[in-house]
Amino acid sequence: MPAFAIMTTTLEAMLEKLKTQVLAEADAHRAELVELSLRIHANPELGLQEVKASQWLAGYLEGAGFSVQKGVCGFPTAFRGSYGEGSPVIAFLAEYDALPELGHACGHNVIAAAAVGAGVALKPAVDQLGGTVLVIGTPSEEVHGCKATMADRGAFDGVDAAMMVHPGNKDVAASPALACAPLEVEFFGRPAHAAAYPERGANALDAIVLAYTNVNALRQHVRESSRIHGIILKGGEAPNIIPAYTQARFLVRAEDMHYLEELKEKVLDCFLAAALATGCRLEYTWGDVTYAPMLPNPVLVELFVANMRALGRGSFTTESQYGLGSTDMGNVSQVAPGIHPYVAIAPPDVLEHTPQFAAAAGSGDGMQGMMDGARALALTGLDLLADPALVDRVREEFLAAKPVPGG
Repeated sequence: MPAFAIMTTTLEAMLEKLKTQVLAEADAHRAELVELSLRIHANPELGLQEVKASQWLAGYLEGAGFSVQKGVCGFPTAFRGSYGEGSPVIAFLAEYDALPELGHACGHNVIAAAAVGAGVALKPAVDQLGGTVLVIGTPSEEVHGCKATMADRGAFDGVDAAMMVHPGNKDVAASPALACAPLEVEFFGRPAHAAAYPERGANALDAIVLAYTNVNALRQHVRESSRIHGIILKGGEAPNIIPAYTQARFLVRAEDMHYLEELKEKVLDCFLAAALATGCRLEYTWGDVTYAPMLPNPVLVELFVANMRALGRGSFTTESQYGLGSTDMGNVSQVAPGIHPYVAIAPPDVLEHTPQFAAAAGSGDGMQGMMDGARALALTGLDLLADPALVDRVREEFLAAKPVPGG
């Protein structure tokens, strides 16, 4: 047998042995990971208030031999766990914030436990092959998009692969995510008795209703994948008083940053026109954080799908067939190669951000999805640690897909 064939066979045997060790390590932590995920699920905390979840996750990593920094990037509930040294640097991202009223109806307890599980499971490979595994705790994905700020502050600099899994109702490895900009609007009118002196008032409720109607009309003339939606937070005080103040919150989404900027101008015109028509004053604020579109790395996608199928999830696909949403993981994917696959924990008719999905996130299927996600993430990390050429391919694909600034 030629020398190169012997070497190839030896490397394949070593990789298979390491895969067995990584999976065994994940399984050894199963009971603790399930308990951790269910504890977070039972104690939902809103964005930037995830004190318990952050402490539990960081403590778990410390107990597993990770060096943990808390309060990174200026966020008290963010953390960075590190094990090993040198390249490549593999990062698993944890989310753990909940939704108002609904708790973990987005399943972030699953994401968090899968991330720390993957990190701990990859330790045997790091010990034998070198490299670094990170578990980065990223707070308030739902509201503040902290990954975007963390990316701006260098949290993902030098990372060769940034990966996470999200629970869903389908097994999908490469789902699109829209760029998203939040908009806060206020109309200031003039109060008056609604029956006795209506002509003396300027109706701020009329302004917000007109603006909402304008937005509805605009939807006919935007790209099919774009999304514009919002709520009226305040509409007046009493029916016999001309409303002098109204407030609303909207989200504007588009496939790319260029069209998002164009769409923002059109949406703003809807509110300016309503102010002009009603004689009210408009004040508006675009959010400090804009969610960037997701750039799934094709090499990482292929590796993750292969590992998921090897674990028995034969339905896993690389095709984009998940509902359009937005995530601050998109911002991470702009600065480091990344993936954000969905792992099914519920049937297709159970939608995220519902009480039914919150129940699924704490169910046996939810815990199985968490463990499958942790295993597949760890195996994908192992693929990269074991093959420098794969790391190079990941980087090449990232550079090819990354938009040119200002282009």
